Amino acid sequence: MVQLKNKNQLIILFLALLLLISFVLNVALGQVSIPFWEIISSLLFGESKNETWNYIIINFRIPKAIAAILVGIGLSVSGLLMQTLFRNPLAGPYVLGLSSGSSLGVAFIILGAAVLPNWMGVILQSNYSIVLASCFGSLLVLGLLLIAIKKLRDTTMILIVGLMFSSFAGAVVNVLSYFSNAEQLQRFTFWSMGSIGNLTSNQLLLLSFCVTIGSIVSLFSIKSLDALLLGENYAKSIGVNLSKSRLLVIFATAIFTGSITAFTGPIAFVGLAVPHIAKIILQSSNHKILFFCTALLGGIIMLLCDLVSQMPGANFTLPINAVTSILGAPVVVWLIIKRKQARN
Repeated sequence: MVQLKNKNQLIILFLALLLLISFVLNVALGQVSIPFWEIISSLLFGESKNETWNYIIINFRIPKAIAAILVGIGLSVSGLLMQTLFRNPLAGPYVLGLSSGSSLGVAFIILGAAVLPNWMGVILQSNYSIVLASCFGSLLVLGLLLIAIKKLRDTTMILIVGLMFSSFAGAVVNVLSYFSNAEQLQRFTFWSMGSIGNLTSNQLLLLSFCVTIGSIVSLFSIKSLDALLLGENYAKSIGVNLSKSRLLVIFATAIFTGSITAFTGPIAFVGLAVPHIAKIILQSSNHKILFFCTALLGGIIMLLCDLVSQMPGANFTLPINAVTSILGAPVVVWLIIKRKQARN
């Protein structure tokens, strides 16, 4: 038991070191070639010999790297919470339609302005209204899923319900797009591709606040999540308040998915794949250690995906959503095949 605990601590320490290395690499590599020692100087002392390099590092690369870590933590932890709450290994913000619900909320703000008075459209498109609308859309879909899970015990049916929510949200977005002008449609299209490099300092601060609140709420639900792994009856027998636990998970997941989707667009597969990678590495279902391992892995993977998307030395940047989908889709296929083999 002591050896297992020490092993898990070493894994967490290694992942923390790997996160730091990934952060430095993400800042060091990009479309503009900057000497490595200038990167270190900017990171440690906040200044570089070249003003242009210093501006790129301080005002663009570091905030983008921080945003990648926050996105990775939020989506990965929300995936872990949902997989335990629904007791479904294929649950995740994207698969179950939470990201689509958030996208629908943002679409109402960006595209819905076409059918509203100008003064109302200006008010609705503030940072706060977009985040609130995104969180509300995510919360609405999650609430509907919880209602569905009481009626449907088959996990496959629940996934189908999630896909139906996604289809419905997509249909409403298409209707809003039809009535929108070219400028609004272009803005929403670029947003839907996903980007972590366009956040202002205020947006990054607000995203940090939301991810911090979501992480704190998640920590309070850890004990109940361990009990839920053995079933609701067992959880009740040891005194777990299931209603309170569900409420905590719902709130944490909604604020994670809503805030991240609002600022960076819908980012697929991170929330689904990372918790499974963490479980494979740790070989443990203890959520206390899984929480930190999942959060660290999420930050590392998002930093590496961003590194791939910006293609060092190239003069273009790939949409981050495309990169996470390309890397995450094989993991999902592998999970489905493994689950099928386990049943046989």
